[in-house]
Amino acid sequence: MTSPCARARRPTLLIVGCGEVGRRILKTLSPGWRVLALTTTAVQGATLRALGAVPLVGDLDDATTLGRLGALADAVLHLAPPPAQGQTDSRTRALVRALARGGRVRRLVYASTSGVYGDCAGMRLDETRALNPATDRARRRADAEAQLRWYGRRSGVRVSILRVPGIYALDRPGGDPRERLARGTPVLADADDVFTNHIHADDLARACVAALGRGAPQRVYHASDDTEMKMGEYFDLAAALWGLPRPPRLTRDQARLQLSPLMLSFMGESRRLDNRRLKTELRLRLRYPTVREGLQRLRLPNGG
Repeated sequence: MTSPCARARRPTLLIVGCGEVGRRILKTLSPGWRVLALTTTAVQGATLRALGAVPLVGDLDDATTLGRLGALADAVLHLAPPPAQGQTDSRTRALVRALARGGRVRRLVYASTSGVYGDCAGMRLDETRALNPATDRARRRADAEAQLRWYGRRSGVRVSILRVPGIYALDRPGGDPRERLARGTPVLADADDVFTNHIHADDLARACVAALGRGAPQRVYHASDDTEMKMGEYFDLAAALWGLPRPPRLTRDQARLQLSPLMLSFMGESRRLDNRRLKTELRLRLRYPTVREGLQRLRLPNGG
């Protein structure tokens, strides 16, 4: 049995934005952590407690609710999304101010997006690639990264950034390719199609935990699997596995007339992420190395 003194010595981790990926992280963490989870509503409290976290009610859109947040934890996992509008991330700014006031945090991992690179014309790129965000959504993420790196340098906090591509899992809202196939949403014709990158939600949770332990100061990592596949190929694969109709194909000109600006923005950026840092520095062995393996295993009862 663990003694009260041993429990008192456990480092404390604060998860900010403890949604679906955060709950997977709670299932992955070793018992060596005492975990706090920031939530905007007390309704989630029972779920978080059942997973071993102590819920803290607070809202990144209301700095007055953050109180002494920075004095409560030794490490932070920042998974909260930016606001829905604008080119800057006011939520990360509020978090940084709260953490700086407390002065206790020594380690922070932020889940950003690979969208900060913009369109790379299908090139394979590593983490040294210059940022070129083409949408406000990506600009907000780039702003958050800049704020956190500044905070790390100024306060001596070891900040690591995970740049995350498309997250998939059959039990993840919006992460099940069958949903889009059922709607019959078109993809681009092969000549116009774009390379997309993927990570299974379970592997992303494991990457976050690995970065907590092994991430280098002010270091960026691509939290992506080994897949090099165009968007249409991905949905064709899912359709074949589940016996569903393949999505219709459109030329880019046709897509501009038929698809929403948001959908077009995802179809307007093509890149292939090099994930060697993830595997060598964070020493993460992917449970689902490619979407082909991931979808095939998820297709079987109980995940294979």
